[in-house]
Amino acid sequence: MGNGYVQEIVLVDEEDRPVGLEEKIKAHQNGGKLHRAFSVFIFDADERMLLQRRAGGKYHFAGLWSNTCCGHPRKDEHTEDAARRRLEEEMGFSVKLEKLFDFVYRAHDPDSDLTEHEFDHVFFGRFDGEPAPNPEEVGEWEWISPERLLEELESNPKRFTPWFGMLAPQVIEYRQRSST
Repeated sequence: MGNGYVQEIVLVDEEDRPVGLEEKIKAHQNGGKLHRAFSVFIFDADERMLLQRRAGGKYHFAGLWSNTCCGHPRKDEHTEDAARRRLEEEMGFSVKLEKLFDFVYRAHDPDSDLTEHEFDHVFFGRFDGEPAPNPEEVGEWEWISPERLLEELESNPKRFTPWFGMLAPQVIEYRQRSST
């Protein structure tokens, strides 16, 4: 998205009602403005979760491990459509997504001095294969069992993005409840 393109994201209230637009970087400055976002969690047939390590060039939380993909819908873009678009752009594949739940959080990145304050729509999908990630977005990727992931989150929480640390246990619990 070079050539001077400025991405605008949708500012929302606590009920996810749009209240305006803001440049992406500005929405993350000065403590962050509440905006619409999504987080995608992909599992394979063995119930392993697909993680990505955010590329070192990301504007915030660079180099940390996180969920399969996340991002912001554009103005007038349905959130699920945006989630599928970003999954394809970041990880190189597309699957059917199912909405799990919504989640509001705030997380500050001391390295960039930027803050995520998001009304986050959380999606789940299934994929059995090898992703073809965009190296500008994704530094590494791996499939991980829920048990090992929960151990890693407990023993090394700083390796992961803050939202992932909050969301992953909820998503795992939701998946375990729905598969029984």
